[in-house]
Amino acid sequence: MTPNTRCSVCAGMLFCLMSMTVFARTGDFLTSLTNGDFKPKTVKEVYHFNDGLRYAMLDSVGQTITAYMYASGKEEIIFDINTIDKCPVKSIAGFEFDASEQKILVYTTPTPIYRRTFTAQYYIYNIPRNTLEPLSENGAQQMAKFSPNGRIVAFARNNNLFLKKLDFGTEIAITKDGEKNRIINGTPDWVYEEEFVQTRYFDFSPDSKLVAYIKFDESEVSDFSFQLINDACPALYTYKYAKAGTNNSKVSIHVYDVDNRTTKQIAGDAEDVYFPVMKFTARNDALAVVKLNRNQTEMNLLSIDPRSGVTTRLFSEKGTVYYDYQNVSNIHFNSDNSFVTLSERDGWRHLYLFDPLGRVKTQITKGEWDVTDFYGYDEKSKTACFQAAMQSPLERHVFRADGKGKPVCLDTRSGTHQAMFAKGFGYAIHTFNNTNTPNITAIVNGNGKVLRTISANAELKSRVEALRLPKKEFFQLTTADGIILNAWMVKPAAMEAQRKYPLLMIQYSGPNSQEVTDRWRIDWEYHLAELGYVVACVDPRGTGARGQAFRTCTYRNLGLPETTDLVASARYFAALPYIDATRIGIWGWSYGGFMTLMCMTHGEGIFKAGIAVAPVTDWTLYNTAYTERFMSRPQENINGYDYANLLEKADALQGNLLIVHGTADDNVHIQNTWLYAEKLVEAGKQFEMQLYTNKNHSILGASTRRHLFTRFIDFIQNNL
Repeated sequence: MTPNTRCSVCAGMLFCLMSMTVFARTGDFLTSLTNGDFKPKTVKEVYHFNDGLRYAMLDSVGQTITAYMYASGKEEIIFDINTIDKCPVKSIAGFEFDASEQKILVYTTPTPIYRRTFTAQYYIYNIPRNTLEPLSENGAQQMAKFSPNGRIVAFARNNNLFLKKLDFGTEIAITKDGEKNRIINGTPDWVYEEEFVQTRYFDFSPDSKLVAYIKFDESEVSDFSFQLINDACPALYTYKYAKAGTNNSKVSIHVYDVDNRTTKQIAGDAEDVYFPVMKFTARNDALAVVKLNRNQTEMNLLSIDPRSGVTTRLFSEKGTVYYDYQNVSNIHFNSDNSFVTLSERDGWRHLYLFDPLGRVKTQITKGEWDVTDFYGYDEKSKTACFQAAMQSPLERHVFRADGKGKPVCLDTRSGTHQAMFAKGFGYAIHTFNNTNTPNITAIVNGNGKVLRTISANAELKSRVEALRLPKKEFFQLTTADGIILNAWMVKPAAMEAQRKYPLLMIQYSGPNSQEVTDRWRIDWEYHLAELGYVVACVDPRGTGARGQAFRTCTYRNLGLPETTDLVASARYFAALPYIDATRIGIWGWSYGGFMTLMCMTHGEGIFKAGIAVAPVTDWTLYNTAYTERFMSRPQENINGYDYANLLEKADALQGNLLIVHGTADDNVHIQNTWLYAEKLVEAGKQFEMQLYTNKNHSILGASTRRHLFTRFIDFIQNNL
């Protein structure tokens, strides 16, 4: 036996032993993954005091709120359930201070409505008196908020708005016409909540004398229903869901006068506009409203006098592609009504300072990189704080910019950084992580100097290091068309020199999304690598942090550039010496599920197998705001919708398919899967299907997720 042969045999035996060990702990890994054991501790519920020197946090069990000094860490418990006489609650889920910081609005037992909205029981905690009293005895509330003077709380209930005057203990109905599936006052309809990420559409004037709110008239929006399965007769859940090309809610803006108890409509009453942002500026006579046309190609920032209704257009942006509402979602108004917001007018997402008349005073940030989050602006020091992908699209760093020079980075370590700043930006709660480092959260000063660490997730880091998982490698690939794409790969730890490995491509690929970033994330790709698979992920054209042109090139053609890039990437991987070109698969969820089916339809057979979870199969089945933002209305873009319509191309599907859906998905309806499955049957295409009873778009629950990922792995092992 030659030495080379001996080494080969030993390597084979070693691989077999490692494989036995891996399979032995398969259940343990999946249990840890689906139980959330790899998720780091994070800082969520935080309040920054007006003095800029302290912050407050809710403890992990929801029983105490503690104030901390940024500089010294000195603690003071300001809310403790155990010290309140006859306390009516056992824990709280969230809190909000009034402007005087003498009262706290807390809530408990939140009940979800959709992805972000919920009802809850709110209470008013009086700090000096140490008393906790219910906000209302008339039913659960939604999105309660203090007035600026702290004497009133506004809240929603059953699609109506109410005021609780704390001085007198009286509850007043601002609106009375709220009705399920017809009229909503002050809180979003389904489309606004999902696609504009807003949960409250009412606001007080600075002097607390007016309440502006948006009314959603859903009367002409189509109903959508799905069954909720139970032991008795299935229940039918019906709600309003506007599909692409159909009627939206008619939206109008109203103002309620607190003293006179009168209401006046000042704008709107149209279905072909959106008002994604509505809030008072620093002035009582200026309500800021962002108005988008139906196709979201034109944005107007309006200033409306809430009493007279007189409207002034501050500035507008219009282009040949969609306008991203996120540019103005965090708009900041100064005391003189000048404002800071994001714009892509130079091809990159940057911060600009506008004067009160809407004219550009200063471009605060410049360069061929994108600002990815705007934390705020201090008009005294003329300082803006923000997050950006300046070093690389794969990274995020936090910066300060005073308008006089290059922005200063608070922490230069490679990876993902984010921050929550104190008033005045003298301090921040800063969080850092990367592929090998779970969240490290620290208190830093305004220049990024660490004052102390809140949480380092050291135990998690040690536990994961002990698993000796394969490393995630970042790289770029160039397609045959010359497109440079960012990617990562996870390989089996003990790869054999002459062996070819199957490959699974993981992707999401949706507009302005990113999966290829340097961040902490332990997911099933590591487990697949241990099972002998190479796993790769590619961000195709249309994804984020690479400028407006790259991000919007999919406009009116969702699925076309992305499919081209992913198929080209698969061919790139197929040419690698350690990849088995006959065993390449693809996986994705939601938009990624759509892309899985697109790639298996247009990939000319390069994908042997694919898993599509909750996929869109026809964009006319998805909601207006998202679909039309990227595709325009169906009647205006027939070719784009036809190309992306998988129902008409089921006969072209190639490869083994597992399609998965929750039966109570209110986002991407299971209708997409039902219809596609029927088309596959008509085309004589065999496939596998996995349904999850009464589960929504996220298919949550530890046991459900464990079943889901076990199903994934079984399918991959049997078909790839």
